Amino acid sequence: MCALSSADIGVAFDGDFDRCFFFDEKGTFVPGEYVVGLLGAIFLEKEPGSKIVHDPRVIWNTQDIVADNGGASIQSKTGHAFIKQTMRAEEAIYGGEMSAHHYFRDFAYCDSGMIPWLLMAEFISKSGRSLADMVAARALAFPCSGEINSTVTDPVALLSAVEDRYAEGSILIERLDGLGMEFDDWRFNLRLSNTEPVVRLNVESRGDGALMKAKTEELLALINA
Repeated sequence: MCALSSADIGVAFDGDFDRCFFFDEKGTFVPGEYVVGLLGAIFLEKEPGSKIVHDPRVIWNTQDIVADNGGASIQSKTGHAFIKQTMRAEEAIYGGEMSAHHYFRDFAYCDSGMIPWLLMAEFISKSGRSLADMVAARALAFPCSGEINSTVTDPVALLSAVEDRYAEGSILIERLDGLGMEFDDWRFNLRLSNTEPVVRLNVESRGDGALMKAKTEELLALINA
């Protein structure tokens, strides 16, 4: 563990090394949605004004970081084929998914598990800040539920019922990838699995962890009813 070895960062890979997972100096896992935002900031420091592509599951943290660093954030449907297509069309410098897939313009728009940890190590070294501190600040500003999977008998009917339930009061409804609904201080994305009879839920808020948790429980009750 990082804490026991006094390491500044921990890194893990999946079986074919195309995904990269991070642990902070305390040994705590860093959720992928916050990694996307940090990598976006790294690339905008290297090439100001660039475009950053991200998936639509958890978006507010990434959009906030990209805007603060003078870039343009672009949503893409989840999946490597869609991310790569969007990056090429937009000539984006970087694309990231919360599932720990990271794509790079200068790597033929392909994903790599090796490039992210080198960039993150450089960023930590130059900034002098710990990974735990950087992530804690972002998690406080934009708390999120993490992806929650639920098995359902009729996913399509469920999405329709959820949309009907929350339509009143919503300020934005998206169907880029599943159902995304946005409100003043919180939003959610509910999408179907391509391979299983499950739906995947992500909930986030603007600086209100209690609201995020309450809305997550509310949605799960509706999903499991």
